[in-house]
Amino acid sequence: MNRKTVRQIVKEDLGMRKISAKMVPQILIHYQKQRRLHISFDLLRNSGMFYRVITGDDMLCFQYDPETKRQSIQWKKQNSPRPKKSTHVSVAGQDHALCFFDHKGIVHYEFIAKGQTVNQQCYLEVLTRLRESVRRKRPGLWPDKWILHHDNAPAHDVLRVREFLAKNPITKMDHPPYSPDLAPCDFWLFPKLKNALKGQRFADLSDIQRNVKTLLRGIPENDFQDGFRQWHHRLTECIASRGEYFEGDSSR
Repeated sequence: MNRKTVRQIVKEDLGMRKISAKMVPQILIHYQKQRRLHISFDLLRNSGMFYRVITGDDMLCFQYDPETKRQSIQWKKQNSPRPKKSTHVSVAGQDHALCFFDHKGIVHYEFIAKGQTVNQQCYLEVLTRLRESVRRKRPGLWPDKWILHHDNAPAHDVLRVREFLAKNPITKMDHPPYSPDLAPCDFWLFPKLKNALKGQRFADLSDIQRNVKTLLRGIPENDFQDGFRQWHHRLTECIASRGEYFEGDSSR
């Protein structure tokens, strides 16, 4: 009679299997999980406010961003050689885009000058231009019926920005720390843009900007509404997982 190996005992008798670690933005402590829970409960109780929310963030757009492994799959005959892809990629340049949108579509976007970082002064200037875009494009929400949603990046939470929001006045929606899985830019819009840009080589920064603008203008209103429905669903999933990052999210 053959003896079972340790591997067989673990797999067959104990029903165990090897699982790779899930990559998450942060190992959440108890307080952070509770904060995610509290904010998710609060937003779902006041879900009508989502029709007034304008959410936004910034993203890097590269002059060349290689395709993912899945995107590079090609149909080949059985005896055909496998396609080759270089493991070394040279990124010649990058551009910084900021984008704000609501359930109807894009409200405001702009590109940051080369070498400029999104510090508090830069972000204050962006918010000033955002207000003007809200006045022109969303008159029904002007001046004080719209709600700003952004994450907890340092430039978003400094005293001068809080004073600017209070003075104008702009209501700010709470966002839990370390939670890209609950930020529509991170789980929906930016992955959508980046996937469309991957594998393309752009001549220069202005070429990147033209392509990003074309993509943004081509997103139908139904897609934005779907993004907000996903947001609502993710808040529910966060509660179901007791504040933990939940399976199937895009924060890996």
